Amino acid sequence: HSAVIFRIQHLGAGYTYGRFNGISGTVTYDAAAPAASSVKVSIDAASVDTGNKGRDDHLRGPDFFDTAKFPTITFESTAVKKSGETALEVTGKLSLHGVTKDVTVVMEKTGEGKGREGEALIGFEGVFSVKRSEYGITYGPGALGEDVRLTIAIEAMKK
Repeated sequence: HSAVIFRIQHLGAGYTYGRFNGISGTVTYDAAAPAASSVKVSIDAASVDTGNKGRDDHLRGPDFFDTAKFPTITFESTAVKKSGETALEVTGKLSLHGVTKDVTVVMEKTGEGKGREGEALIGFEGVFSVKRSEYGITYGPGALGEDVRLTIAIEAMKK
């Protein structure tokens, strides 16, 4: 039940939205010692889905994600600290399109619950932006916005 959703402005007017359907990862969360927490996420770049096959095929190609060369988008935390009552500031390495940069995301705890089999669940969500040109994705200047907003929603199960 996790999701990675993106938004980019199109032709200076509206926004185009998409998501990645292939997401996996691990979360280590210690509420008593947030610095001991960590996040590792791997995204199958070819799983991009905007609801339009032609656009999705173009996004997989060399103008955008170039999934033949760069099949995986990853994030691995390097530091976690408490940020308010229910949030964590997660800093880490985002690797996209062959470029790795440091990013910081405030992840808000969305809740805790029990799964159908009684397993402990916890959720977090964060929203942040990256400049696509900083990751070598420069196709369509003027037609496509420079800033890409990402929403990361994680539901993790205790093991």
